[in-house]
Parts: sequence; C-alpha cells; structure tokens
Amino acid sequence: MEDGEIVNIAGYRFVDLEDRDELRQPFRFICEKLNLKGTILLSRNGINFFLAGDKKSIDSYIEFLESDKRFVDIPLKISYTDYQPFRRMLVRLKKEIISLGLDEVRPAEFTAPNIKPQELKNMLDKNEDLVILDTRNDYETRVGLFENAIDLNLSTFRDFPEAILDLPEEYKTKQIVMYCTGGIRCEKASVVMMNAGFENVKQLEGGVLGYFEETDGSHWNGDCFVFDQRVALDTELNETEYSMCFACREPLTKQERRSNDYKFDSYCPYCVDKNKNKA
Repeated sequence: MEDGEIVNIAGYRFVDLEDRDELRQPFRFICEKLNLKGTILLSRNGINFFLAGDKKSIDSYIEFLESDKRFVDIPLKISYTDYQPFRRMLVRLKKEIISLGLDEVRPAEFTAPNIKPQELKNMLDKNEDLVILDTRNDYETRVGLFENAIDLNLSTFRDFPEAILDLPEEYKTKQIVMYCTGGIRCEKASVVMMNAGFENVKQLEGGVLGYFEETDGSHWNGDCFVFDQRVALDTELNETEYSMCFACREPLTKQERRSNDYKFDSYCPYCVDKNKNKA
C-alpha cells in the first residue's frame, strides 16, 4: 500500500457471545481511540465488522480483537482506498449479525462445507454439472453475478427460505454452490437449504470478494456491490463507476445518473415515482 491509503477490512465469526452487552463499550473505546470508522455488529451468536482506517490503526484493532481467543484468526477481506469510505463509527447490539429470523439456524454449531475459490473456478472452467445459487438481494445481483447463476430476486435475505421452495425438485440431488459477498449469508442459507432437503450443498469460501482475491475473476459478469461509499468493486477489487441514490440507496450506473428520472439527492429511476413530487 502507499502512504495515505486507507485500509478497509471486513470479517465475521459465528460464535457464542453470552457477554455481548459487555463487549460493546470496549469496542467503542478502541475504535474511537484509533480513529476508525465503520460498523461492528455484536450478537449472542457472533461478530460482524466493516472498518476502515490507516494501517497502524487497523493493525492495532486486530491486536485488540485477537486478545479475545474467540476472535483469533478471523479471515479478513482487505482492500484499499485513497479516502475514508465510512462516515461514522457504530457498534451495534443485534439479535443476529445477519438477519434471517430463524432461531434454529446456528452456523456456530452446523453449516455446509466450503469450496475454495480456485476449486470453483476449475469446475467452471471444465463446465462441470453444478448449480450456482446467488443468495444476495436483487439490487446486488443487478450490479453483477456469476455466469448462469440462479438469481432468486430477493428484496431481503429474510425472503430466502421461502424463495428456495420454488427451485426445481431435481436440484435436491444436484451439486449446489452458493455464494454471497463475503460468505456470511451463505453460512445461514446453506443450513436452510440442507434443512429443506438439498443433499449436496457447498458455500463459496470468502464469497465473491474471496473469489476476486484468489482468482482472475473469470466467470463473473459485472462488478460486486459492497455496503459502503465505494458501492461496487471490479474483479481486481478496484472501485467502479457506480454511485448510490441518496433517496432509496439503489446502486446507479453512469448511464442511469444521466437519465431524466435522476436528480441528485432527490430521486433516481428506481424511486422516481415515489419521490419526484417531493423534490
């Protein structure tokens, strides 16, 4: 990295945290001390974080994190920007670190096996018989997805359990590889799939961002939506032309921003009918 670059990290772990409430203030204190920005989610079943700061501060945060043996060696997604992509620092107490609404789904106890990014690429190179299943929301898949992936058109992750009921019965015995941005949604989604009778389910280790890091990004069409001001990254983890609608938070291409249905800070083609009269 170059001087002045900001390090962006994301990580999660499903682990029992009975002391969740007591963890909040120490995390707040260290992040404020290190001038980090982003979000940390704490639940009784794990931790999920997206943070950005200078390298020294990020290194210090990781040292603090790993002082608790429950958080040692959490796999990190790392990228770099020349600006701070988060506006503030939040440490939130949540019922779930990724909301699904099914208490019986506990990845800390049971989840599907992983498949390495390079292994998936090799299978796709050979055109092997498998089902690629996208577990992300509709606005994310619009930005990019794997070739021939099944898009469930989810408006929210909570819709996933009902959406898979419409998959063909023959998929119950097919090899299924599911993916999301960084891996966390698949930890839960894979359990839902197996509970529904799908026999051969795997999840892409590290998600799309892990695939970009460890392969040349082939078999991926478009960019990958991310949940910060960068909006989307290409297969080399560089920020792309996408921006976000101020009103509805939809990702917008340069062409969509040139539309007559777009007004900065007011509306875009996805929310113009709702917001134009307010502008």
